[in-house]
Amino acid sequence: DDFLAVVDVDRRSATYGQIVRTLPARGGRGAHHVEYEMTTGQLFANSFETGRTFIFDLGDPAHPRQLSEFGDVGAYSHPHSFARTPNGTVLGTFQGLASDHRAVGGLVEMDDHGKLIRAASAANRLDRDLRPYSLTIVPQLDRVVTTSADMHGMLVGRSVQVWRLSDLTLLHTLLLPPGPRGDEHLHPAEARVLADGKSVMVTTFRCGIYLLTELDGNPVARLTRSFPWSAVAGEDTDCNVPVRFGRFWIQPVGTTGAVVVLDVSRPEKPVIVDELPFGVDARPHWLAIEPGGRRLVMTGGGTLAGGVYLIDMNPETGKL
Repeated sequence: DDFLAVVDVDRRSATYGQIVRTLPARGGRGAHHVEYEMTTGQLFANSFETGRTFIFDLGDPAHPRQLSEFGDVGAYSHPHSFARTPNGTVLGTFQGLASDHRAVGGLVEMDDHGKLIRAASAANRLDRDLRPYSLTIVPQLDRVVTTSADMHGMLVGRSVQVWRLSDLTLLHTLLLPPGPRGDEHLHPAEARVLADGKSVMVTTFRCGIYLLTELDGNPVARLTRSFPWSAVAGEDTDCNVPVRFGRFWIQPVGTTGAVVVLDVSRPEKPVIVDELPFGVDARPHWLAIEPGGRRLVMTGGGTLAGGVYLIDMNPETGKL
């Protein structure tokens, strides 16, 4: 079974760095995405291949409880990523349909128990291979941006979508423009709102970084930077889950086995300010930021597999 692990990360504690509790998620087979930010006493965590999502109560983090679980929600199946709305509901990207897991899914709004509030299809004429993957909410503009990567590895998405947050109306499907290499736009993966509250940066699994602007009108997407990409050991992903912290964008880059910090004060021209190498056989994958703090948490594959890594960051300089 999948399980939730609680790690003591208080440097003053006698059990610092140790797992202090585990909680089984019975029936889960392949723990995958949790919420990107800890915003409440609850946590949505999915077991993607089974299509199940578990909801944990972390009010007492040393003694977590499982509150409930859910699978299909309305017409949609296989949830992937979650984000909290300003009014406390949860948005989820669902890759497929309950009636046909291979069909295009949609964007689903739920209460904190996983019950359906509303939903909308991501189907469109521009990118039929789109499968909703991740999302970010832009409350200042009443917008949501979703990305498109097929978790089953069968289709190649190449677009992002812009929705109205208040009623989940799909407003735009934007094909990302290719870069000089020709494949930077493939498999759009993660989106994050920048410090101005209006612009969104999107990374692709093929290591392109795109800037989305004019989200409240006619959105524009342009490539601002890319990193080397290569398929390693059958993997089709190399630039994975980033963090935006102040004016800095922290990006795991699997090709070089490093975590790279970019200054995005001028998001159209990101500048590298630091790089933390783990070796060419390391595959840094997931990053998250400590709530109210300055530490990053990272997981990965290759030589990083099976470990959880804490990284200190200087919020003034971006140094790791």
